[in-house]
Amino acid sequence: MTPQLLEHVRAEALFVSNVQSTDALDPVHIREAVMVTVRRHGPRGCAALVAHEFGEHPDTAVSRMGWVLDCIRRAYARAMA
Repeated sequence: MTPQLLEHVRAEALFVSNVQSTDALDPVHIREAVMVTVRRHGPRGCAALVAHEFGEHPDTAVSRMGWVLDCIRRAYARAMA
């Protein structure tokens, strides 16, 4: 799996997780939320749920994905370098 693809899978998982932008998050909590969500839905399931949210709520999905990508890049900074 390429680093970019891995980042996308992680972002989709965090996007559909129960984590909210108002939660106090550190990299450990972010990585844990990603792991739990991927185990629950699988990579394809996470992608399908993201697509559904963008279809149902595009106005909020765009800003959430921006926040999610920032979180993922911070939480996995060493892994992506």
